[in-house]
Amino acid sequence: MTKPLAGIRIADFSHVMAGPYASYLLGLMGAEVIKIEPKAGDNFRNYGADRRYDGMSPAFIAANAGKKSIALDLKADEDLAIARAIIARSDVVLENFRPGVMDRLGLGYEAAKALRADIVFCSVSGYGQTSAQRDWPAIDNIVQATSGMMMLSGSEGDDPVRVGFPIVDTLTGQTAALAILSALMGRERNGVGAYIDVSMLDASLAFMTSALTPFLVTGAPMKRMGNTGYSGLPTASMFVCRDGREVSLGVVQPAQFAALARHMGREDWLSDERFATPEGRRANFDAMQAELSAQFARADAAQWEASMSAAGIPCGMVRRVDEAADLAGSAALMPITIDGIPVDGAVRVPGAGFAMHPGQPGTDQAPPRLNADRVEIEAWLRAEGAI
Repeated sequence: MTKPLAGIRIADFSHVMAGPYASYLLGLMGAEVIKIEPKAGDNFRNYGADRRYDGMSPAFIAANAGKKSIALDLKADEDLAIARAIIARSDVVLENFRPGVMDRLGLGYEAAKALRADIVFCSVSGYGQTSAQRDWPAIDNIVQATSGMMMLSGSEGDDPVRVGFPIVDTLTGQTAALAILSALMGRERNGVGAYIDVSMLDASLAFMTSALTPFLVTGAPMKRMGNTGYSGLPTASMFVCRDGREVSLGVVQPAQFAALARHMGREDWLSDERFATPEGRRANFDAMQAELSAQFARADAAQWEASMSAAGIPCGMVRRVDEAADLAGSAALMPITIDGIPVDGAVRVPGAGFAMHPGQPGTDQAPPRLNADRVEIEAWLRAEGAI
């Protein structure tokens, strides 16, 4: 079955994570992604302390499966001509250089529009193309700090806490993919391309709407909640079980609390004036948590997760990433084969995160080795009379 973006070509000048993750998602939906790299390659090819895989680090694999690669020196006339020829035959240009770099190379939006009038051109940067901070360098943990995200993690009195993975990179990539899809839909309807300015800061603030909106409405900043959920209820928190492992409980509705009380054999909570109402449970937060802690200590985490889930009570065991991967379905993880990678070359990579039938997003193609597709791409451009 044809995928929804089949026939769409992306000239991807982006590197590291946010931009490549955007084109990766579009590639899973059928777009052809031509990854245009510097001669030394994307910095993520050899990123991190684990250097066993030359040019194919785990960080690089995470966002580049299914793409083609051509390495170009964009300051050399011959290679610049190839880049322009690719742009002229693409639907989308994606880049995440510092603001102004693509213009200085002669490959900015106006230049791209001269090559293809209805081009969709997406620029990803830390703080946007026109803000006062446009020239500030930015990576994931920096924007976690400047966006306020770090001050939302942890409990009151703690030092600022970074989210434990590059969340800003991936949410910015998703934002860019959504924007590109919207622009392509608009072009389908009106024949006009678009310029898209995606800021890591703006994407983060939009992503943080549940924390930002209360401040915008009330003027009061959101308090740090630690492991207690957004509701602020003691029944939406984390508890240690008999085996020393934790579960996260998410009881926020009256019917859920009634089911919880019955499931734990504590129907008396329903008539106890301290606990019978959400307001009472908030006012007696510590007492409610002490009662719950005593109950959770009676059984192992996996037992609580299974029995509560069967009873319709939101409860999940706190897992390591490797344990969570065992729960993942085909929408989350896909098998691909990469030469030189252990386990007979078979590894799993992240999917689009959703299922769709027909046209299921996905790829079985490995990330490209640096410049692996130059011969093919040049032959195509010669056949087109472009170079």
